[in-house]
Formats: sequence, C-alpha cells, structure tokens
Amino acid sequence: MKIDLTKEIIFHTARSGGKGGQNVNKVETMVEGYFSIRGSGLLTEEQKAVLEQKLASRINADGMLQVRSQVHRTQLGNKGEVIRKMNAIIEAGLKKEKRRVATKPSKAAKERRLGEKKRQGEIKAGRRRFRG
Repeated sequence: MKIDLTKEIIFHTARSGGKGGQNVNKVETMVEGYFSIRGSGLLTEEQKAVLEQKLASRINADGMLQVRSQVHRTQLGNKGEVIRKMNAIIEAGLKKEKRRVATKPSKAAKERRLGEKKRQGEIKAGRRRFRG
C-alpha cells in the first residue's frame, strides 16, 4: 500500500555539517521533516493507532514523527531523502507481521541428534587415560 505523505510533511531547514566547504557555513542544506500521525488525513484511525504503537520510540513529545537528513549537498536532495525515509518508516510500520507457526523436530531428526551426541561422547570417552 503506497501513501504519498509529501503534502502533510512540515519541513524545517538548518545549516548542516559535513562536506560542502564554504557552502556549509552559508546555506541551510539540512532538512528536518515532521509528520503528525494523529492529525493526518491520509491515514485511517486504525492505521494511526498501529503506527503510534509501533513507532512510539520515534515520535516526539508533540506527537510528531521526526526525520532529518544532511547527507546531500543540496536542500532539494535532502528534502527528497526525508520524504523517502518518512515513506519507508510509515510503510514498515503499517506492514502486517507474519504469525510464527510453531513446529516440532521430526522423529528422524531427533534420532540423528541423539546418534550424533552418542558418537561425540564415544570420541571423548576414547580420549580418557587408560587405567589397567
């Protein structure tokens, strides 16, 4: 399921560190994106509840999901990176986890394991010092 969050992300810019030379000191290339899960019109109430539970560690005190990027030298590149990261986080949060199906080892596997243990024990027993 693909959701386009671009319209609901609030962007803030700041000067970033890293490569860029003098450009770093005068241009605000770092981009922070904020997305309000609770205030989103794109998500259903069910999706909002799931995301708030799964992404609790990534949501700040104001209830905003915050993502920042400063890997690119341009503001536009970092803005695209923020959108990409935000979409990936939301998609991963909405993905349903597969239920684990409990399995048991087969009878043959149990016998193989026990046979291997017995062989290993015999090898170790053969290393013991002989007392006559």
